[in-house]
Amino acid sequence: MSGGHVGVVGPGEASGVDLDVAEEVGRGLAALGHVVLCGGLGGVMAAVARGAHDAGGTVVGLLPGDDRDAGNRWLTVALPTGLGEVRNALLVRASDVVVSVGGSWGTLSEVALAVRAGVPVIAVGGWVVRAADGHEPGPPPGVTAERLTGGTSARPAVHHVPDARAALEAVDDLLGGGR
Repeated sequence: MSGGHVGVVGPGEASGVDLDVAEEVGRGLAALGHVVLCGGLGGVMAAVARGAHDAGGTVVGLLPGDDRDAGNRWLTVALPTGLGEVRNALLVRASDVVVSVGGSWGTLSEVALAVRAGVPVIAVGGWVVRAADGHEPGPPPGVTAERLTGGTSARPAVHHVPDARAALEAVDDLLGGGR
């Protein structure tokens, strides 16, 4: 499989476990021929960029500020947006699939934007959002469950997996053999 654009989101200050997962996801995405999109800074963003870069992949960083040099050293392309957190929407909309590693408020916003836009989300750790009745919400109106999870409307909008390997398998399943 090759050619998908996969956004990887996560905290700028992350745990060692999340950093290891992100780096493994980056390596795996590069090995599959995907372009990795990230926020371009530290933490999960740097770890996924390092993994993809070291595996020979392409990494695009959408930076919050105006300084291209603020991006981490593993980016293939650093795009200064000057948009702050608004860049989260650009990253999500440019992605065929979003992989979320760990959790922070920014990560939660990216997951919510992806679900709302109908971009599939695969989560390793981090947030589990539940409605008042205790259930994970399904897809929003107008977005099919098949698009988000390959499943039925009874499935949650975010696909939770235990590790990087499972995340890569889910990306492969969602992209269905190439884009």
